[in-house]
Amino acid sequence: MTAGIPEKLKECGLGVKTDAPMKDYTTFGAGGCAAVLATADSEEALTAAVDMLEETQTDWFLLGNGSNILVADAGYDGVMLKLGEGFERIITDKTKIIAGGAVMLSKVARAAETESLTGLEFASGIPGTVGGAVTMNAGAYDGEMRDVVTEARIYFPGKGVETLKTEELHFGYRHSVLKEERGVLISAVLGLQFGIKKDIIDKVAELTRRRREKQPLEYRSAGSTFKRPEGSFAGKLIMEAGLAGYTCGGACVSEKHCGFIINRENATASDIYEVIKTVQGRVKEHSGYELEPEVILLGDFSKK
Repeated sequence: MTAGIPEKLKECGLGVKTDAPMKDYTTFGAGGCAAVLATADSEEALTAAVDMLEETQTDWFLLGNGSNILVADAGYDGVMLKLGEGFERIITDKTKIIAGGAVMLSKVARAAETESLTGLEFASGIPGTVGGAVTMNAGAYDGEMRDVVTEARIYFPGKGVETLKTEELHFGYRHSVLKEERGVLISAVLGLQFGIKKDIIDKVAELTRRRREKQPLEYRSAGSTFKRPEGSFAGKLIMEAGLAGYTCGGACVSEKHCGFIINRENATASDIYEVIKTVQGRVKEHSGYELEPEVILLGDFSKK
């Protein structure tokens, strides 16, 4: 990393930590340290920091709840940029909810329930932030973000803040414009409908019950480890390849849901990575499918 970056980030108005252990900031609970973890609490600080990082060609990654990343044990020699309290606001306006990029999606779902708004029940158990959810077009149980996002405010380095409508966000399977072009989601507008509160509560309860029955929520993980391959399901392919319960160190293919790789017992990032690579190889041999990780890998996994 370029010398002096932590000081420059502080000058931009960000809170800065060095050698931040990523196991404390990811749902996998594994991985090495990020050289710098910087938190922006205002748009001004955020845009100044992003511009500086781009100008100095410093490697940076926008960290949400850490629910979809795995950082190598050797660490990440860049800046983990995090949105702070200034991006955690929720505003409700009739059937519309405006949510900051750092708000937990589950919190927005609860706010919708409180206001008797339906359409966001699917998101009640998704463990990411609004920013991460829009970026990945997160979804579950036949619902996804493109069904509810009507517009989003995004800061694009060199271009400024833009407000994009649904069709301009280029939503696809685990995809949005933020997978095409580097940017930071500042806030999103969700368009919902008035419903019957009891029905909303009952639906959330039913989806929660289904999650608990079918997913290994008792262990740390990053949710579904692989993207759904066309024509099949990752969990089904992994199970058919005989990998249910496959273990490397403290990492394991969940027997409850083979699409999940779990941190069963103090797994290292290398343990988890080895399970990922083994699963990919065995599934390719067994069925010909090439599984693509949904989890984002950061850092050098060739180093132990």
